[in-house]
Amino acid sequence: MTNRMTTLLLGTALALTSAGIASAQDKTIKIGALSDQSGLYADLGGPGSTLAAQMAAEDSGLMKKGWKIDIVSGDHQNKPDIGVNIARQWFDVDKVDVIVDVPNSGVALAVNNVVKEKNGVYINSGAATSDLTNAQCSPNTVHWTYDTYMLANSTGQALVKAGGDSWFFLTADYAFGAALERDTSAVINSSGGKIVGSVKHPLNTADFSSFLLQAQSSKAKVIGLANAGGDTTNSIKQAAEFGITKSGQKLAALLLFITDVKAIGLETAQGLNFTETFYWDLNDETRAFSKKFAARMKNGAPPTMVQAGVYAGLIHYFKVMDAAGSNAHDGIKIVNAMKGMPTEDPLFGKGTIQPNGRKIHEAHLFEVKKPAESKSAWDFYKLVGTVAGDKAFTPLDKSTCALLKK
Repeated sequence: MTNRMTTLLLGTALALTSAGIASAQDKTIKIGALSDQSGLYADLGGPGSTLAAQMAAEDSGLMKKGWKIDIVSGDHQNKPDIGVNIARQWFDVDKVDVIVDVPNSGVALAVNNVVKEKNGVYINSGAATSDLTNAQCSPNTVHWTYDTYMLANSTGQALVKAGGDSWFFLTADYAFGAALERDTSAVINSSGGKIVGSVKHPLNTADFSSFLLQAQSSKAKVIGLANAGGDTTNSIKQAAEFGITKSGQKLAALLLFITDVKAIGLETAQGLNFTETFYWDLNDETRAFSKKFAARMKNGAPPTMVQAGVYAGLIHYFKVMDAAGSNAHDGIKIVNAMKGMPTEDPLFGKGTIQPNGRKIHEAHLFEVKKPAESKSAWDFYKLVGTVAGDKAFTPLDKSTCALLKK
C-alpha cells in the first residue's frame, strides 16, 4: 500500500471516528439487493446483482477481520409501492444498512425517499434518471454507474455530429423514459439538431408496431429508443421486421445492455451505437472479474454494467467501513465518508463521488460487432471512443441538487 493511500485511509478512519460513526463492537452489515427479479429488467440486474453483492462482500476482506455481512434480496416488480414496502420492511424489521441496485427510475426515486427518511445508505446502480443527483438528490444516496445525462451526452451528441440531426423518440411511459428523452433532447438541440416528434409506450409492452409506424412516417434520421431491457429488445426486433433501418433511418439505443444484444442477436443488433461505463472485455481486470462472475451465473453471462456497479459501489462502501473499524449505522455520515475517499476498483478504475452523490468515471461509446467480427461467446462490442468522467456526467455548476447550496 502506498504512503498516500495509507494516509487517505487513516484520515478517513479518523474522520469517521470523530463523526461518531465508530463504535468498538458493532461489525455487522446487512445489505438489501432490491431489483426486478423476474421481469423485463431481471437479466440486467436481478439475481446477477445479488451475486455481485455477494462477491463484493467476499472480496472486501472484512469477514476475515471479524465482520459479519448478510445479504438479502427483494423483487420490486417494477412497482414503486412494492419497492417502498420492501425498503420499509428492511429498515424497520430486518435492520438493513444498505440498499443496492434498484433498476426502474420510478421505483428508485420512491426508495430514495425511504432511505433518506430512515438514514440508511443507498448505492443505486440500476436506475438511470439523472434526477437522483439533481432535483431529488439525497445526502444518503450515491448514484454509481450511469444516468440519463451521461447517455444523452455521449450517444446523442455523437450521433448528431455524425449527421443524425433530426430525431423521433419512442419513450417508455414512466420516470426513466421521460428523463432520458428530456436529457437527450437538450443535447440534440444544443448540438444543432431538432426533435420532430415522440410517442410514449407502456412499460413492458409486446407490440411496438403502431409506435414504430409513427416513427417511420416522421422521416426522422434517427429514432431514439428511450427505453430499456425487454422494451428495447422488442422495439429493435420489430423495427428490423418493418425494414426501418434498411430504408435509411437509424436506431439509437440510448440505453443498451450486453444482455439485450444477446437477446436481439448480432445479425439484428449489428451497427448499433450506444454508451456504457463497463464492458467485460475492456482490460485484464474486467476480464478476470467477469470470468469469475460468469462461472457462478447459471447462464454463464458476464456482468452487465449495472451488476458491475453493484460490486464496485459496495467495494468502496466496505473500504469506508474498514477504515472506520465498526458500523454505527449512520447513513449520512457514511455516505459523506464515501464522498471524501477517492474511488478505485478493478471494474471502473479511479474516480470520485461528487457532493451531490454522482459517481464520476469514464464512459465508453461502443458499436455492436457484425457476426463475422465476433470471435467468442459474448464478444459483442467494439470500442469507438471514451469520454472522460468530468465530460460525461452533469457538471456540478449545472446540477440542481440542493445539497450543493449548503
